Amino acid sequence: MKKKLLSTLFLCLLAQWSVAQAPKWVEKAKRAVFSVVTYDENDKILNTGNGFFVTEDGVALSDYGLFKGAQRAVAISSEGTQMPVEMILGANDMYDIVKFRVTISGKKVPALGVSAVAPAVGGTVYLLPYSTQKDRSYTAGQVKEASKIEGNSHYYTLDMHLKDKMVSCPVVTADGQVFGLAQKSIGKDTATICYAIGVDYAMEQNISPLSFSDPALSAIGIKKGLPDTEEEALVFLYMASSQLTPEKYASVLDDFITQYPQSADGYFRRASNQMFLSKEAASMDKTAADMDKALDVAQKKDDAYFNRAKLIYSYMLTEPEQNYKDWTYDKALEEVRKAMAIEELPVYVQLEGDIQFAKKDYAAALASYEKVNATNLVSPATYFNAAKTKQLMEAPAEEVLVLMDSCVARCVQPFTAESAPYLLERAQMRMNAGQARGAVLDYDEYYKAVRGNVNDVFYYYREQAALQAKQFQRALDDLAKAIELNPKELTYSSELAVVNIRVGRYDEAVKVLKAALEIDPGYAEAYRLMGIAQLQLKQNKEACANFAKAKELGDPNVDALIEKHCK
Repeated sequence: MKKKLLSTLFLCLLAQWSVAQAPKWVEKAKRAVFSVVTYDENDKILNTGNGFFVTEDGVALSDYGLFKGAQRAVAISSEGTQMPVEMILGANDMYDIVKFRVTISGKKVPALGVSAVAPAVGGTVYLLPYSTQKDRSYTAGQVKEASKIEGNSHYYTLDMHLKDKMVSCPVVTADGQVFGLAQKSIGKDTATICYAIGVDYAMEQNISPLSFSDPALSAIGIKKGLPDTEEEALVFLYMASSQLTPEKYASVLDDFITQYPQSADGYFRRASNQMFLSKEAASMDKTAADMDKALDVAQKKDDAYFNRAKLIYSYMLTEPEQNYKDWTYDKALEEVRKAMAIEELPVYVQLEGDIQFAKKDYAAALASYEKVNATNLVSPATYFNAAKTKQLMEAPAEEVLVLMDSCVARCVQPFTAESAPYLLERAQMRMNAGQARGAVLDYDEYYKAVRGNVNDVFYYYREQAALQAKQFQRALDDLAKAIELNPKELTYSSELAVVNIRVGRYDEAVKVLKAALEIDPGYAEAYRLMGIAQLQLKQNKEACANFAKAKELGDPNVDALIEKHCK
């Protein structure tokens, strides 16, 4: 009993000696260590752990596993102050690290200085645990091994015992500079060996323009930060716009403007998103204010006027019940012409044409499009715009087709799905110009461009072209395919009967029409067409009976047939 008492007394004295010998900076440095609580989507506690500040404005490090799946998180200082995690600044699931920023109430938080050099193998290092007590307790050890990972960063093996509650605590040098983040021990010798990832490597984790496709970051539901440069941040915004709801995207835009207050792009993007979310007067006032601010900070005023014109034009295309203040197509035209007065870029002229087209001032729109077609901005789309405009001006079909030929000639060949809509348009324009064989060729090219991914309507339209081109078998085949895809569309059946009658296949026409009447016994046109086929088969009595049924069902085209064949 006496021996046990002496042993206990010795351990107590040893602990007091250890604290007494602790470096003076330990107590202050430990204030940078905090506890972390993460919460799931139901706002229930997901994980608890540690972290520490590396900058006085609230940037901190912890382990990735603590944050995976979290929808929010809170850092709790040794003094009990709760600081919400504001945003994630970078993450690496392989090395189990996360960098983030907390919202701080004061101007600064206690932070550890990051060591500029890696500690030497064999050097004494200290692990600082999270504690609510004002003391100098720590765990001392030595660097057993330092392995390089990326660049000049290291992964450390330490002669040091690590308790579970010390994971993600800072490991510092003899002069109090942090160099590592403690990680879970692995292997057999967990009593004396632990590991740490270099803080310099952790600090290099950041948000890149492509971070929205990063699985590690996607697994954390907390808002992400922005890239460190405006150029990269703008790419990040572009990615975010297609992957976030407009409401969440609005928050990212606010962050962008806070970080880059002199970027006109940020204000224009926020204005556009705000307009999309709501067209109420109050929200439109915010939209207009952002547009004004963008013009104010823009270095290229012509670009700002162009974006203002584009936004007003987009607003008018939504056909608002009541215009916002002076926002009209004329106002959009005024803004784009201010841009053109500074520098007449083809893209500005293109927008001028689009606005004139929307105003139905087709002659002016065509003049703008023809200007664009004489510049390096010329493309299939610009020639298509000119063709459609000329078509609406009721120009001769041949003139429209010349522009459409120029459109298709500028498409990449072999044709792709991107070019496919132009082929369809030209096919219809060729039909209007009486060039049915050319239309069939365009439909064939379209079919190849979309790799056969077509519907029943496509086959019907191609059949119409084939019929005009006197390619009767193709017409029959396409109609059969249309009916196969949509057997209840009786227009296809009547058209198939017409083609069969035209090529003398009268029995086949009657068969097709009887099948159509099984689907809809009240289909008047089927009775009339059946009567026409039966006349050719010398079945006049049956034909007249079907004409009478067609008249009974209200077919307006059957009277002349009855007058001629049934009196």
